[in-house]
Amino acid sequence: MIIRVHSIRLLAISSDDQYVRVDTEDDTPSMGELGGGVIEWQKDGIALTAEQKRFYEHNGYVIVRKCVPQREIDRYLDRFHYLCNAEPSEFPFMTVMRDITLAKAKETKDVSKVTKIQNWQDDPVLFDYCRYPTVVDVVKDLIGTPKSNLCAMHTMLINKPPDTGSLTSRHPLHQDLQYFPFRPADFITCAWTAMQTVNRANGCLVVVPGTHKGPLHPHVYPDWKVRNQAYHGIQDFDPSMPRTYVEMEAGDTVFFHPLIIHGSGANKTDGYRRAISCHYANDDLCRYHEDKTTSQEETDKDVMKILDAKIKKLGLDLNPDELDYSFIWRIRSRAVNGEKCNL
Repeated sequence: MIIRVHSIRLLAISSDDQYVRVDTEDDTPSMGELGGGVIEWQKDGIALTAEQKRFYEHNGYVIVRKCVPQREIDRYLDRFHYLCNAEPSEFPFMTVMRDITLAKAKETKDVSKVTKIQNWQDDPVLFDYCRYPTVVDVVKDLIGTPKSNLCAMHTMLINKPPDTGSLTSRHPLHQDLQYFPFRPADFITCAWTAMQTVNRANGCLVVVPGTHKGPLHPHVYPDWKVRNQAYHGIQDFDPSMPRTYVEMEAGDTVFFHPLIIHGSGANKTDGYRRAISCHYANDDLCRYHEDKTTSQEETDKDVMKILDAKIKKLGLDLNPDELDYSFIWRIRSRAVNGEKCNL
């Protein structure tokens, strides 16, 4: 068991292929100010134009069309099928998740029962996604410089199932920073790549532009009849805030800030909606921290429960009560380039 303690110019715009300005009343300093001048929003980057970078800085997300080629997506999908049938001991730290409505069904290695696999940083095929040159170049444009060392902090391949009528395939509006014990937020971003057509019918992502410049809101379980474990949502979300539905084709990739409010709707089609994603952090600038809100402490407890079940299933001689929450992130984070030093 192993425990780990080419640039091109792209056309990337919003979900409706327009640069849309979103005005807010929030007087929080811009990301450029918060970033201490590390990121030059007014200049072209390795892969993004200055206009694309400014769109991300202002809105908290940007879409890159045809970012990942179909041949790579096919490799990742084939590997997904393999991993769903692999023995747990082969990838001990990978988590295979099932929808709560399928949890009591007889557990099989049927891909249709799997809704998500995550923490697959140690898989050599899927980790190629995290290191894909175009993706990495865009990430450096958004959270660092051409010389920045990046870490892959959290990885997912999502297999959103057709909804059974209980609406458990939806994901409540939330902020990813709720789950992360490292900062600063401006030097973290997510790359989320569609593996097929993703639209409102099959539950595309929805974002609230500009909310990345606001605070981390309290999160709780939504007041839904049936809820998936650790799917927390914002407690005081204002439903009148304008939303953008992020519709994409296979290979299109949305990059978004960890404070932007986002979620996804139910999959109302007969097929699965698949996407692959990685959260990156700038390892030169990010550090772990212990300051938590009350709702973050509750989220941590949920994640630790999942870890406890994993430890028991693997028969490992570890006591989850003695593990610090950041320890989980330290052992599963992996350097994308350079050497891992702070994360």
